[in-house]
Amino acid sequence: MSFSQNLISKELTQQMQQWRRDIHAHPETAFEEVRTAKLVEETLLDMGLPVETGIAQTGLVATLKNGAGPTIGLRADMDALDIHELTGKPYASKYPGKMHACGHDGHTAMLLGAARYLTEHRPFKGTIHFIFQPAEENEGGARVMVEEGLFERFPCDAVFGLHNAPRMPLGHFGIRTGPMLSASDFFEIEITGTGAHAAYPQSGTDAIVAGAQLVLALQQIVSRNNDPLNPLVVSVTEFRGGDTWNVLPEKVVIRGTCRCFSEEVRHQTKKRFEEICTGIQSQSGATVQLNYIEGYPATVNEEKATQYAIRAAQQIAGKERVNTECPQRMGSEDFGFMQQACPGAYIVMGTSETGSEANVHNPYYDFNDNALGLGAAYWIELVKQFCPA
Repeated sequence: MSFSQNLISKELTQQMQQWRRDIHAHPETAFEEVRTAKLVEETLLDMGLPVETGIAQTGLVATLKNGAGPTIGLRADMDALDIHELTGKPYASKYPGKMHACGHDGHTAMLLGAARYLTEHRPFKGTIHFIFQPAEENEGGARVMVEEGLFERFPCDAVFGLHNAPRMPLGHFGIRTGPMLSASDFFEIEITGTGAHAAYPQSGTDAIVAGAQLVLALQQIVSRNNDPLNPLVVSVTEFRGGDTWNVLPEKVVIRGTCRCFSEEVRHQTKKRFEEICTGIQSQSGATVQLNYIEGYPATVNEEKATQYAIRAAQQIAGKERVNTECPQRMGSEDFGFMQQACPGAYIVMGTSETGSEANVHNPYYDFNDNALGLGAAYWIELVKQFCPA
């Protein structure tokens, strides 16, 4: 692709590929990114950058200053997933049951590439904080970094995130102002009745029937309690109970997830869960215990920060390749915790060249190395836009 050739040298592209494949071959999951963090730290120190380590256990931040000007934060996630890799690539995971199935290896390599270019050329005035975050997958490393004083120790006027998109053509970007990725909450409901012989159901309290009623009632939150103009998904993903044909089980466990873009909808949904569980308990006679777990907040792009991201992407890829009304996505990202603490914007970058590549969180997924130059060029252009020389 030609969009980044004038900015990213062949040598730097090869270096990013080397970093990326090294990280890919040695995947580490949430808060265990010891080797990855060491590689990142040593690479940044070799560039002459001061590095602060041990933030959220394995997170780190490097800082580059070049005169007076704004301060920008650039964030990359470093963790892998508990998936057994099936790509068969020469650099495939050396650790059975773990792999970089979401492209965080590419995210880390692109930010390292941008850091190297910006350190050597300094086409900006201001301060850059390069934020390398652990535990994006499920464990909320961004939240922990914020709680441990990320933006007090490294104040930013705005913070930016980027994610690869294997379902979007290489060379294209997607972004929008406002909510872009959904909040993700999880629930576990334990229903305890009284076990009985299936031939004599009247002698027990049927947890299966109570659970079935509860599942149907939960779907009415979306269809009858929520404004259809405010998207909401309530998905039951697990229903466990019983061991054999002729016994009514004493206990049923129901699990699932809720996704939405609005804090108001989020709180309303939790309230309705509580009311429905209370109602089913009263109606069925079984005990219904709800554990509603608030996960990641929605990823909400601040307007001014979004405009900087748009201009940078358009400069790199061309206006026709930047969708500024990118459809909202029901996937979630812990970058929302950073946006709650600091204005920011999150963009997705296409990596597909055939249209048939495996999607993220798939054992056949692999980050497209041909996108490394594009991602690094975006970060560099974003710094130039936000911190003009």
